[in-house]
Formats: sequence, structure tokens, C-alpha cells
Amino acid sequence: MTTKAEKTKAYIIETVAPIFNKNGYAATSIADITKATGLTKGAIYGNFESKEQLAIAAFKFMVKSLMKEIVKHMNQSDSPIKKLLLISDFYRNYYMYANKMGGCPILNIGVDANNQNTLLLQKVRTIIQRIQDQLATIIEDGIEIGEISTKINAMYTAKRIDTMIQGAIFMTYTMDDDFYIKDTMNQIDKMINEELRA
Repeated sequence: MTTKAEKTKAYIIETVAPIFNKNGYAATSIADITKATGLTKGAIYGNFESKEQLAIAAFKFMVKSLMKEIVKHMNQSDSPIKKLLLISDFYRNYYMYANKMGGCPILNIGVDANNQNTLLLQKVRTIIQRIQDQLATIIEDGIEIGEISTKINAMYTAKRIDTMIQGAIFMTYTMDDDFYIKDTMNQIDKMINEELRA
């Protein structure tokens, strides 16, 4: 059973996560947090040691929500090659999806924390490494069952796919045009079908 304190903590995280995501760590003040939650400064600090600890919890919450959606979409197939194609399919419509969250949490917090918050940046790097590891595992599974060519370097390809996705997200948001993400997903599909398939 969830305690009142746990419910309050979850409420704070869910409420402020889109604010941190949209405005960034430095631009989100404690006043913004108290206004959004309707709680006092004391109540916020009663649940989180610092603004930084809350920002990390909010980032983890955003990423967990995002990863749950990607995994759900990807699990429509057991085939590693189809899983990769389902990942690009998910990101093809990512612009509309991420707008509801205030943008892409990995890109937003990564760029924001790069020069301002070492601990937050480390959390972003950990998530990126985890995503790349998961992609590499799918590719390795595909090699193992003969769907993906044995000539393929799983980690190199995983990093390449992730770089293309993140670059496309950056361009889509910067230019406010989903051409970039849709075109890049087409390029990833082409790479999967022409280079990766055994």
C-alpha cells in the first residue's frame, strides 16, 4: 500500500517533470515548483533534499514513461529486425508525442545539464548508454538467429542508430518541422533493410 508521503512525492515528480523538461534545471525556480504543485517550499524540501534531487527524479520519471511507450510499441513483434523497424516507426511520430511532455527529455535535459549540472548530465549519459546497450542486444539477438548479418558490429550500429534519432529530434525541434525526423526514420529503415538484413 502506498503511503501518503509516497503519494505526495509521486505527485510532486509528475507535476514538475514537464516543467523541468521544458524550462531546464536552472530556469526552473522553487517558486515555479510551489506554484505548479500548490505545496509550500517546506513541503517540497520535506520530500526532496534539494532542487537537484527533484530534477533527477523528474528526469527519471520522464524517461521511464518514454521507455515504457517504446517497449510497448517494440513488443508488437518477437523478430529482432522487426523490433528495430518498430523503433523507427515509434520515432516517426515522436514530435507530436514528445510535445505533450514539453519536448524530448533526453535531448532537453542533456543539452541543459551539459554546462550546468554534472550530476544531472551523468544521469543523461547513463540513460543514453542504456538505450545503446538495448539496441545492441536486439542486433546481437538478430545476428544469433540469422536475421542480421554476422558482418554487423552491434554496438557500432546501435550508436549510429541512436545518433541518427537524437540528431533528427534536435533538428525537428529546432526547425519546428517533422520532416527531419520522418526522413531520418526512412533512412534508418533503409539501413536496416539494406545493410543489416542477413
